[in-house]
Amino acid sequence: MPTPTTADTAAIDRLARTQMRLATSGQLRATGLSTSTAARRCAPGGRWQRLLPGVVLIQTGKPDVWQQLLAAVLFAARGASVMSGRTAVLTGEAVLAIYGVRGARADRADVLVDAGRRLRDRSYVRLHPTRRWPPTLRGEGIPCVRAVRAASDFAAHEPSPDRVRALLVSTVQKGRCHPDDLRAELHASHALRNPAVRAVLDDLRVGIRSIAEGETRDTLLRAGVPDPLWNPTLHTPTGTFLARPDAYWPYEGVALEVDSAEYHLGVTEYRATLRRRLLLESHGVSVLSVTPSLVRDHPQELISAVLTRLHLATTGPTRPTVVLRR
Repeated sequence: MPTPTTADTAAIDRLARTQMRLATSGQLRATGLSTSTAARRCAPGGRWQRLLPGVVLIQTGKPDVWQQLLAAVLFAARGASVMSGRTAVLTGEAVLAIYGVRGARADRADVLVDAGRRLRDRSYVRLHPTRRWPPTLRGEGIPCVRAVRAASDFAAHEPSPDRVRALLVSTVQKGRCHPDDLRAELHASHALRNPAVRAVLDDLRVGIRSIAEGETRDTLLRAGVPDPLWNPTLHTPTGTFLARPDAYWPYEGVALEVDSAEYHLGVTEYRATLRRRLLLESHGVSVLSVTPSLVRDHPQELISAVLTRLHLATTGPTRPTVVLRR
């Protein structure tokens, strides 16, 4: 017969219920469960399993992605309050995935710990000592940093320029942080040591709000086309909101719209897009429309079309009747 245990089963159930069926070895000992009993339950064929050193999954089934991320935080945390976010907190790409940032993956856990802690990376967990402890909150029940810090920490260590641009711009586009706050955090965290981050920072500075806009800007700049204003707000002379085109050359009165098909398939969205263009045209703004695939596959045609519109605008007899507000 199994050796009787004096563990408080209600306390263990509470941990399982409030911590995604996860518990640290210290928490289990605090319930009165002996180390030997915990080891037996985590043995092959047992009722529990050990995900990381000092972290037990109180179930037999495979852990889901959120359980794996919380296990990473519990592995790195210390003290009685391991869920407080004061000694270990999730950051980086996994946090962006929790916040719904498109393209972010959650298969790796980046965890902030106090500078000076002597812990080693384990399995899918990467530890990052820091002297700038961030504000924390709960995302999907996991102690997390805010999106602005997560994006900055991700960018500091990501070697792919395309992924840096994609996730930073998507974080801003999703409304998870303001571009000014992100720029400040990138400076404070020394993420600008990564050349890929410096390039994206310029996109954010000029108002780029999507990956497609960033790629379009690259194409235009490489061809020597004057840099337009990105996502400016246009009003009528009476102050009524008119539109916010993706790109706008104010002197020439030319607007460029980069329309991704995935956002314009619905009838309602398509009608709204057409009406916005009609409104711009009715106020003397010349509107060009492209898709991201056209920018990538036929860049020379885009460049020729833009340069032609800019030239015609400077020789035309009329000027747009719009008011620009940044």
